[in-house]
Amino acid sequence: MINTVSFPGLGLEFTLNRVAFTIPVLDRPVYWYGVIITSGLILAVFLCIRWGKRFGITEDNVIDMMLFAVPAALVAVRVYYVVFNLDIYRRPDGSLDWGAIVNYGDGGLAIYGAIISSAIVLLIFCRVKKISFLAFADLGVHGLFIGQLVGRWGNFMNVEAYGCATELPWRMCGPSIAAEVLRDGFVDQAGYEAILAGTLGVHPTFFYESVWNLAGLIMVYFVGKKRKFDGQCFLFYFFWYGLGRAWIEGLRTDSLYLFGWELFGAPVRVSQLFALVTGAAAGAVLVWALWKNRGEQRELFADRLAVQTAAEDETDKEE
Repeated sequence: MINTVSFPGLGLEFTLNRVAFTIPVLDRPVYWYGVIITSGLILAVFLCIRWGKRFGITEDNVIDMMLFAVPAALVAVRVYYVVFNLDIYRRPDGSLDWGAIVNYGDGGLAIYGAIISSAIVLLIFCRVKKISFLAFADLGVHGLFIGQLVGRWGNFMNVEAYGCATELPWRMCGPSIAAEVLRDGFVDQAGYEAILAGTLGVHPTFFYESVWNLAGLIMVYFVGKKRKFDGQCFLFYFFWYGLGRAWIEGLRTDSLYLFGWELFGAPVRVSQLFALVTGAAAGAVLVWALWKNRGEQRELFADRLAVQTAAEDETDKEE
């Protein structure tokens, strides 16, 4: 599908084709969304391998972990989305349409599913390998920031994950956007025509989140170099990402809602609630931990590992 997207206030217009290329023998399309997500994953793994030494994590640790985390994430991103959108996967008789549920081609993925599954897989992996979970998590959140800041551009190619109507100079417009927000009731007929004319548009929330994650990556990189305790980057990630996702999610038109629940007369957005709770909790724990460790630095897993390795090397020399 080809879409036209413009940013009238910036004088920009793009013609976007969701299909990157077609596999000749199979006559199967490969979508830009998948290409971009995969590129973000590869970049995240590459940089985590390069930065791993600072956290006491080896290249083999990173690769072995990904062998378990990636398949789990592929399932979790779909499960998270389907659970909170279950009604659209029901047949007229009320039974679940499992064919539609497992059809990734129709879209419908949620990043928080991957975050939750990755944390669980990492916890199990570290227990089995006898590696510090917090040290590995400190490194892992660098990869999450990278994957998310790159991956959001897959949403741009799909013309999705945008926000409500706005007249801001960087508003995003297009025929498919106008039709969708009209269909979902976010604008009336006059708003629909204004989007087509370019005088009204929607928030490019995919871009907001990409930039927010880029800022988070830059900050967490320096936090990681100066951290006072294992887990500091991990806490910073949930605080920073939660803070940004909470307000960005509030702008979006495609949020997942919590089973029809309402709070103060408004439906509860699942990801916004999760972002607020985890962000506030992580921020509180981070402030408490920094205050508790003020003026001193705990021994990091990487330092303990370096001492252990040096002792083993010395023993080998004596033998």
